[in-house]
Amino acid sequence: MITKPENEQYVFGLDIGTRSIVGTVGYRINIDKFAVVSQHVKEHETRAMLDGQIHDIKRVANTIKQVKEECEKSLGIELNQVCIAAAGRVLRTLDTHIDMVFEEERETKDEDVANHLSLGVEKAYREFNEKENSDIKFYCVGYSVVKYYLNKNPISNLVGHKAHHISADIIATFLPDDVVDGLYRSVELAGLEVANLTLEPIAAISVAIPEKYRMLNIALVDVGAGTSDISITKDGSIVAYGMIPMAGDAITDVIAKHCLVDFDMAEKIKRASDTEDTIEYEDIMGLPQTISREEVLDVIKDTIEEEARLVADEIKRLNGDKPVSAVFVVGGGGIITGYTEKLSKELNIVKERVALRGREVMGNIEFLDENAEKSSLMVTPIGICLNYFEHSNNLVYVNFNGKRMKMYDNGHVSVVDVAMQAEFPNDGLFPKRGKALTYSVNGKSKIAKGELGEAAVITVNGKPADLTALVKMNDKIVIKESTAGVRARIRVDNLPEFKEGLNLKVNGKTINLTHPVFCNGRPVTPDYEIKEDDRIEIHDACTEDQLLEMLDKVDVSDSYEELSDDDAEVSSYSDEEENTEVTEEKKPVNNVKPGGSKLTVFVNDAPVVLSGKPDYVFVDVFDFIDFDLSKPQGKSVVTIHNGKPAQYMDPLNEGDRLEISWKD
Repeated sequence: MITKPENEQYVFGLDIGTRSIVGTVGYRINIDKFAVVSQHVKEHETRAMLDGQIHDIKRVANTIKQVKEECEKSLGIELNQVCIAAAGRVLRTLDTHIDMVFEEERETKDEDVANHLSLGVEKAYREFNEKENSDIKFYCVGYSVVKYYLNKNPISNLVGHKAHHISADIIATFLPDDVVDGLYRSVELAGLEVANLTLEPIAAISVAIPEKYRMLNIALVDVGAGTSDISITKDGSIVAYGMIPMAGDAITDVIAKHCLVDFDMAEKIKRASDTEDTIEYEDIMGLPQTISREEVLDVIKDTIEEEARLVADEIKRLNGDKPVSAVFVVGGGGIITGYTEKLSKELNIVKERVALRGREVMGNIEFLDENAEKSSLMVTPIGICLNYFEHSNNLVYVNFNGKRMKMYDNGHVSVVDVAMQAEFPNDGLFPKRGKALTYSVNGKSKIAKGELGEAAVITVNGKPADLTALVKMNDKIVIKESTAGVRARIRVDNLPEFKEGLNLKVNGKTINLTHPVFCNGRPVTPDYEIKEDDRIEIHDACTEDQLLEMLDKVDVSDSYEELSDDDAEVSSYSDEEENTEVTEEKKPVNNVKPGGSKLTVFVNDAPVVLSGKPDYVFVDVFDFIDFDLSKPQGKSVVTIHNGKPAQYMDPLNEGDRLEISWKD
C-alpha cells in the first residue's frame, strides 16, 4: 500500500458533465505519479445540464454535494476545495506571443517562467477583449504553451538556462461568463471553494497524450454527453483546441424518439446495446417492448456518421486543413459501437489509428480505490486533478465597494487591478490638486498649482491597505475616492520677481517702499492676492506720478517734500520675449508649508528635487515629474522604492531611488 507523503495534500477533482458528475480524490507521488484514493459517480436525476452548460444550478449543486459527501465518507476527511473543468461549449481561443527581457544575463528560475506566463495570459485577455468586441463577457479558463524561446531560439524548458531574453507562444482559451458563473455557483452551493479551473480537453490531454507522444501529430477527442472537445498536438506541444456541440446525448435523443421512451430509458437502451443482443424496456404507455442490438445500431447510424463527420471536419480545420496521424478517443460518448470506425473513415486514416484510450494511458496512475473505474470515462476526471499541479489557474471573487466581481487569478492580483477592472476613476485613486491659478508677470505666463488633497482611503476586510496590497477570494475592498485640495492662492510678495529695497526719506521720516507693482495697469500693494488672468508688472523704477500714487497708500502724517526730476527716475519696462513658464511659485499661500525643505531623489535614474514641504512621502514625487495618472498608458502603475514594491505613503529620504512606469 502506497502512503501519502507528508508534504503532499489531497486533491479533489470534479468532472461536472452533462450526464453525470465524477468525483476523484488523490495525491501526488513524487512528480510523475498520482494515486487515486476515492472515486464516486452520480448521474443527474433530471436533465439539469445540456450541451455542457448548467441549466439548473440548484439541482447540479445537490448532485455535487452528494458526490462530495460520498468521497468524504470513504476517506474520513472533510473536503473544502475542489478542482473543476469547463466543457468547450462556445469555446474561443487566441494565440499570442510574450517577451521578457532581463536587465542582465542570468539563470532563469521557476518563478521567472511563472511570472512570464502570467503576463502572457494577461496580454491574451486584453487582445481577446479588443478582438471580440462583444457585449458578452468572456473569461480565460486555461492556456497551453506552444513553444518557449531562449534568447529567441526555440527550447523545450527555460528553467536553469542563462538568458537575457525569454519568450513564449501561448494558446489561451476563453468561455462566456454564464458558463463559468454556473460552475462556480453550483460548487459554492455545495459547500466547496474552487481551487483550480481548467478546460476539459486540457485536463484530458494531460493523461491521454503524455509529453513523449506530443512530437506526433495527434488529435484527442473527448466525447462527452453534450459536447465533443478536441485538442491537437504537434512538434512537442498542444497547438490547437476546438469543440462541436454534439456528442452522446444526440444519439440518446434519437433512441428516445424511435422507442417512444423518456431520456433516461433511452440512455439505458443505448448502453445495453454495447453488450446485449436483445434489450427489454417499457415505453411511455407502460407497454413492454423489446429491441435488438442491430436495430439500435441501425437507428443511430446516421447520427453517429453526422457526429463523426463534424468532428473530423473540426480536426482538419484545426490542423491546417489536413488530417492528423492518429486520434485518441476518451469519454463515455465515444464508447458507442461504430464511432471510432466512422471517424477514421471521415479522416481517411486506417481504423487502427483511431482508438479509445483508457487503462493503457494510465501507467503513472495508482488506483488505491478498488472500486475506481479504469476506462476512458475516467481520463478527464483524473486529468482535472493533475492539472492542479501544472497550472494554478482560477478566478478570484471579491467584493469591491459593495459590488461582487471576479478577477482572473494570475497569482498577484492587487487592489489596483480590481479598481481598474471596476472602472474606478483613475484620478479617484490619487490626491487631486485644487484649481490652478493662471496669471502673468512682466509678460511671462505663470501657473500656480493648487494644493494636494487627501489620497484615497483604502481598506481590505476593514483594515487599512494600499493599492499594491494583494487580494484573495472573498476579500471585501472599499475605496473612498481621493479629494481635491484647496485652490491655488498667491500674493504679490510671494512672487520670486518681487523686490524690496526702495527707501525714501519724507519730511525726515524714512519710508520703506517696494519696487512698483501694477496689476492690470493699476498699482497694488505687496499683500494683493492675485486673481485668475491678472497681469502683474514689477518695475525697477517709477515715475513721479507713480511714486505719488504709491505714497497715497502709505501712512504719512506730514506732507511730503516735492520731488525734483533728479529725485525721481522715469523709465519704462518692456519684455520682448514671449516664452511661457509653468513653475512652482515662491512661498505660495496654502501651497508651501512653513519650514519647507528640499530633498533630492532619483526617479528612473534621473535626479528630481522635491521642495515646499518639511517632509515627503512616495506619492509626492508625482508633483515633480511628467507622469500623467489621468491618462493611463497601461493596465496599472508599477512603483519601486529602493528596489522593493513601493507603498504610496512610504517616507522618502535623501538619495532614494524610485522607479515608476506603466505595466501592460
